[in-house]
Order: sequence, then structure tokens, then C-alpha cells
Amino acid sequence: MTDPWNFASEPPVADGGGTVTLIEGSTFCIGDASGQVFPDRAQGLFVRDTRVVSGWRLTIDGTEPKALAVHQDAPYAATCLGRLPPKPGRADSTVLVVRDRYVGNGLRERITVRNTSSEPLVAVVELAVQTDFADLFEVKEGRSHPVDDLAVRIGDGALRISRRRFDHEQAVRIEGSDDPSLGIGGLRWDVAVAGHSTWSATVEVRALFDGAVLSTTFPSADPADGSVSARRLQDWRSTRPHVRTGSAALAGALRRSVEDLGSLRIYDPTHPERPVVAAGAPWFMALFGRDSLLTSWMLLPFDTSLALGTLRTLADHQGRRRDPATEEQPGRILHEIRFGPATQGAYGERTIYFGTADATPLFCMLVGELARWTGLTDDIRDLLPHVDRALAWIVEDGDRDGDGFVEYARSTDEGLVNQGWKDSWDGVNDAAGRIPPAPIALAEVQAYCYGAFVARAALAAADGDTEVASGWTARAEELKRRFNDTFWLPERGWYAIGLDGDKAPIDALTSNIGHCLWTGIADDDKAAAVAAHLTSRDLFTGWGVRTLAESMGAYNPMSYHNGSVWPHDSALCAAGLVRYGFVTEAHALVTGLIEASAHFGHRLPELFCGFGSDEFAIPVGYPSSCSPQAWAAATPVALLRAILRLDPDVPVGRIACAPAVPAALRPLEVSGIRVGGATLTITVDDDGWRVDGSDDAGLTLAGPNSG
Repeated sequence: MTDPWNFASEPPVADGGGTVTLIEGSTFCIGDASGQVFPDRAQGLFVRDTRVVSGWRLTIDGTEPKALAVHQDAPYAATCLGRLPPKPGRADSTVLVVRDRYVGNGLRERITVRNTSSEPLVAVVELAVQTDFADLFEVKEGRSHPVDDLAVRIGDGALRISRRRFDHEQAVRIEGSDDPSLGIGGLRWDVAVAGHSTWSATVEVRALFDGAVLSTTFPSADPADGSVSARRLQDWRSTRPHVRTGSAALAGALRRSVEDLGSLRIYDPTHPERPVVAAGAPWFMALFGRDSLLTSWMLLPFDTSLALGTLRTLADHQGRRRDPATEEQPGRILHEIRFGPATQGAYGERTIYFGTADATPLFCMLVGELARWTGLTDDIRDLLPHVDRALAWIVEDGDRDGDGFVEYARSTDEGLVNQGWKDSWDGVNDAAGRIPPAPIALAEVQAYCYGAFVARAALAAADGDTEVASGWTARAEELKRRFNDTFWLPERGWYAIGLDGDKAPIDALTSNIGHCLWTGIADDDKAAAVAAHLTSRDLFTGWGVRTLAESMGAYNPMSYHNGSVWPHDSALCAAGLVRYGFVTEAHALVTGLIEASAHFGHRLPELFCGFGSDEFAIPVGYPSSCSPQAWAAATPVALLRAILRLDPDVPVGRIACAPAVPAALRPLEVSGIRVGGATLTITVDDDGWRVDGSDDAGLTLAGPNSG
């Protein structure tokens, strides 16, 4: 049985730098630079986690075009330019092939053959089409193979290919303009192109699931600028805050963030007004609890709609029953939603997997943080019952043994072994490199639970419910006391990454300790030691914080979670350092990450290798890193908030702000930050800083505060 949740090997890279990837919502298409798609590679058109087209090969008189150039100025569209080789005895090509491709619940491609010579061109244009309806995971992990149970039908001017799998029918309908000949292998045109003229035809691919045709998001005729995708992207670009900075690296990183996060938004067709952010492109264009929540949090200075959309969607799918197969429990927030055939094969009709320990407290934290940015709106009030159900999970099912800490242990062999953010099979280990026995109580999960309790107390206080507020405040204080007593390792000077199944501390030095600063669960008298470790050579590479210190037994700078650098992780560490007043240490992380982004074309990857800047002059990429990836894309915005020391609290009518911007990033001006009814402009230069706009909504400007 295929297991979509728990694959332990490294996923393949989709053919290196010669590929072109188009993304719209959860639809994506990967092909080569000439526009061809090959079934034996990690390529294809994917709709609802299913490869509906595995082969897409254009030939002219049996010859494939050779790539010339690719133009792409939107995530969902690209133009591939190619040429036919010169005729025998000629030095120059005379046939240009232009392929304008758009995706969105399907695919549309306009094929143009341009004859650049004065002689007429008579040719056979063929488009060979293949499909296997493979699950996304099967393709990504190199487990797909040709199938022989396809049904092919030609009629009504279209080619229809279908397959039944796990009691569901998947189908694709392909039709072309200019009256092509249709066969089981694809489409064919006999064309005559006069000298210095062109010929064009348009091919559309529509996906069907159980007989229902998915509505495409691109128009059926040119231009594609009027598509739903184009309008959404333009709205996104035009309404973000504007940043002016003396740092080209910071400007480039923020510009790239806005573009990438715009492309990573997905929409539930039943709630088109409700955007959520997918985890990453191209293989993780789905809603993930932890990833989507953290990304939405980090993005709040630039946008609050993704946070609200993510929260409302996760609330709709909040756990209601007990199901060991999917690890669903009442009140629990999901880990991931998938729709492909592998998911259906593993879990029948159940497309949601709940095996995560941290999404549930993060859900509560984000509701509280969103209220600080927008006020106690009707949307926030609607989410409060879901927050209370999530809190009930934390103190009941999440705390498996009643010791006051949330633990995890998978209930099925199909589930994730580790259910924190370091969720690879070996992502949690002790100082000697040994894998601890489950159940595991992670340090950062307790930190998030503390944040959840504090958030609920603040929400109750804003609503005038002092009894509920004091109750959750007391819970938070008790958890903080017990956490610092139990997880702190005085002989080491850091927090254990967790407690194992025997309640013994797991003593590895990891970046997880920075998350304890981020939420405020760390005692003040321990914060200085944590800050020193985070910026020590053992953990800090010069570009970011290693997931595991190089002095630890399992350290490997080329591993996924045991020594690599994850930008979002380092950003949370930087925010935690700022919270406790360690501004100089935070600046080291901020400037290191911004410098690293410049080496990656201003796009921070999901992770990169943990080699130090004293070893190599540039950060070393991780080969199968997801890019763009949501929380990596949001990292520059989180870094910006950290150095602005911006912490609004609309329910109490206050905005804390005290910018501490490194000299290399000054001057800095951020305009268009929306807080409640105010629109802020924050200006920082060598002479000081100022905030304009807070008075417009009756908000009091105050000094720095935790947050």
C-alpha cells in the first residue's frame, strides 16, 4: 500500500535547472525548457494531486523543437520558444515554435509555428499525449510506471482517456482547434504555412473526477490576462505594503517573498473568498496545518487575509471523532489534506491526516495574534468555539499521560514517526545521536501550548470575561513553571529538545530552543544562555541557525533535520531573541539570512546545508529543497517585523514599536501596514525612527513589548 504521509527517502529533483514549472492553486505542470513533458521523469500536469498528463511531446515532421528561451512573468503561465534544426545544407533555422501555456484546474496551450523563410512550409504537426493518473507521491518518489488499464474514447471532437482506481474514475479530455485528426496517441494537424507567415492552434486539457469536469481558471480564448488567476495575482501585488530600503538584498528578498506567496495561495472552490497558503511548490500545493499557520503568522505585517482564510478552513476540518487510521481526535487540527489516489488507497475516502502535535496549539496562537492585528472582530468570535475545542484537545488527548505536557506517538504504521516540525524519521535524537523511544514531548510543542493558553486568556480579557482570562493565565503560568523545571538542563545550559517515553530528557542541542524564546515560555534567567548558544559557532553558521549543533552525535550538515539550516526556524529564533532584548544577537541572524537570500537569487529555499561561512564563501544548497516554500518565502517579512520590533494589540488600543534596524539595512521605510483601522508608515534612518498613522485609529504608540 502506498503511504502518502510517511516516506523516508529523499525525493528526486525534477530534472534540475532545465525544467519549467507553472503553478495555479493546487494545479501545477512541470516540463522541460522546450515545453515537452516526459513520463519517465518527475514531470507532468497535476490536478488534485493526480498526474492527468504524463507525456506531452510536440513534433514537426517527426522532429522535436530545440529550446531557445523561456519567458515567465506569472506563476501560472509561460512561453517556451524553440526552433527546428536547419535543413540539410543550410546554416540557419527557419522554423520558430512558440508554445504559450497556462494552467489552472487544467491546461491550455497555444502552439504557433512561424515560418521565417520566404519558402512555403508544408508539415505534419503532432502532439503525442500520455497519462497514467499516477498519484503525486508516486511520481515525486520515482514509483510511477506505465499502466495498461486505460480506457480511450474519441468523440465529440475530443480525446478522452480515463482510468478507474480505488472505486473512482479519473479522466482527462483533450481537444484542439483548427480541426486536428484525433487518435489514441494524441492530435495531428497537416499544415501549410506560407513564407513569413504563421500557423496556430490551441489545445485544452480538462480534468474529470467521477464524471465531474473541473472548472478551469483560465479563459477559453486569448488573452489570458483576464483570467481569475491574473486578477488575483494583480490584486495581491497591488495591495501589499511598500518597502524602501538601502539594502538591495533586503529589497530583493521582500520582492521575491511577495511574488512567491502570491503563487502559493490556493482556494477552496466552495469558498472562493477564502485564500489559504499551500506549503510549497510544486509538490506540496496543499493545506498543511503547521506550515500554513506559521506562514500566515509570519506574513501578518503584509497580509491578514491568509491567516483568516487558513484559520477558517482548518476550523471547518477540525477533528470530530476518534480514528486511529488518520489519527483524528476531537478538537485536533489537521496535518495535511490530500486528494490523490494514494491517499484514497491508504485511507478510503478519508483525505485528511491529523498526525501533528503542534498544529493545534499553533491554531490557538494564530487566532489570538490575528485579534491583536485586527481587533476582536466577528470573524474572531466565530473562531472562539474552535479555539476552545483545540484547547480541550491539548489538555485531554494531547496530554496522553496527564503529566501536563503534550506528547505524540503514532497510532498506525502509516503515520509519521515524528510529529513536530522536524518530522523526518530521525529528526529527534539525543546528544549521542540515539533515537529516543516514544511518546515524545517536544520542547517547542510545550512552548506553543503556553502561547495558546496566553492567547486564550488575552481573547477572554478583550471580551470582558475575567474569569476565563484568569483561568487560562493560571494554566499558562503553571505550564511555564513546570517546563522550566523539567526541560532545563543546568549542566548543559540549554533546554532538552524533548522528553522521551520514559520521561527522560532528550539532551541534544537544537534550534528548537529558539522557539521557546519566541513564545515566551523561557524563564528570564535562562534566556541569556539560550541566546549565547543560538549565536555560537556550534549552532550558527553565519547565515542561519543549524537545526542540530555540530557537536552532537547525529550532526550532518547535509541532512534534512540534523544540521541543516531552515530559514523559517532561524527567523523564529531571531524573533525570540528580540523578545528577550538580545538585539545584537538577533541582528546576526537577520543579516545572515538576508545575505544568504542574495546567494539564492533572493529566494530563500526551504532549507540549505549547515556548512559554516568559515568553510565556504557561499551557503550550500540542499539538493531537493522545496522552492518556493511557504514559510521560507515568509521569512523576510518575519525578519522585517523583528527588526521593527512591531507588536500591535488592537483590543487594548496599543501598538508597540521600537525599531532596531542594522546599519546595513538602513534607511528603511515601510508604508501600508494595516493594523486595525490604521495604516502605518514606519521610517528608520541613521538619525532615528518614527511611526505615522497610529493616531488615525485611536491607537497609542508604546515602546517594545513581547510578541
